[in-house]
Amino acid sequence: VQLQASGGGLVQAGGSLRLSCAPSGSAFSINSMAWYRQAPGKEREFIALITKGGTTEHADSVKGRFTISRDNAKDAVYLQMNSLKPEDTAVYYCNAKTILTSSWGQGTQVTVSS
Repeated sequence: VQLQASGGGLVQAGGSLRLSCAPSGSAFSINSMAWYRQAPGKEREFIALITKGGTTEHADSVKGRFTISRDNAKDAVYLQMNSLKPEDTAVYYCNAKTILTSSWGQGTQVTVSS
């Protein structure tokens, strides 16, 4: 599975961004898709996940501000990010899991200015 993430950019604190992730290849085999982020000097951290059945999970740090969703017709996954904070600045990565594999997109930079 190949993943293409997009939608990052520069935004002021309190603003919003919407990230998109579109898989290609064996998209039918994907069981779940997720968003992670990695800030400079920090480890990659889990942000949100959505299963094939539509169950979602969000990290405590983004609950109430970020929402993961999917478009089944396009096999695409989105991350709506509201009330952005400077500490949300990071490279955001899309991940897709099948029974056998875990695939990563190239990452999209999100920068939140204070």
